[in-house]
Amino acid sequence: MSAMTEILFIRHGQTAGNLRRAYIGRTDEPLCPEGEAALREKLAAGLYPPAELVFASPLLRCRQTAALLYPGIEPVVIDELRECDFARFEGKTYQELADDAAYRKWLESGGTAPVPGGESLAEFRERCRRGFLLAAARIAQKPPQRAAFVVHGGTIMAVLAEFCGGAYYDYMVENGGGWRARLDADARLTQPEKLERYLNGRAEA
Repeated sequence: MSAMTEILFIRHGQTAGNLRRAYIGRTDEPLCPEGEAALREKLAAGLYPPAELVFASPLLRCRQTAALLYPGIEPVVIDELRECDFARFEGKTYQELADDAAYRKWLESGGTAPVPGGESLAEFRERCRRGFLLAAARIAQKPPQRAAFVVHGGTIMAVLAEFCGGAYYDYMVENGGGWRARLDADARLTQPEKLERYLNGRAEA
């Protein structure tokens, strides 16, 4: 694997649940019209560099985003890269959960405690770690100059925290936003940088 393999992590576009600021994990929502329009605007502005290889979560919102940003490239779907399972919190907003004692306890833990019936942050991070290593093995077979991961916000946070260090919440990103990093021969990610900042720097250069 070339030390110059560039990795793009792109969060899917907005869904109706995202607009409501609800917890959307396993729910297989499509992109909403506003989300698709925002992606097209960012694409036209040059936010998303071309990629030779694309990986995606199996959920519809990621596959739709990948098809819009990278038409003609069939993504490699990796089940382990799906979003966290929010179980009983799924589809609900902060306001709807405010009186739920289990939800308050989960918030007090910084989101690290297991969601009742769902995943803990540690379980989620380990699943995403396995998924990224599967992708890294695929990349190593025929290293591209650039590969894109079109996944979920939580997935991006989990992978970057696992492989680049720092706190999980250091890597938060909006819908349609992303991060850039480099992948070396030992499946180590280095030089994480917000995609917008990197591209702005290239434009100024």
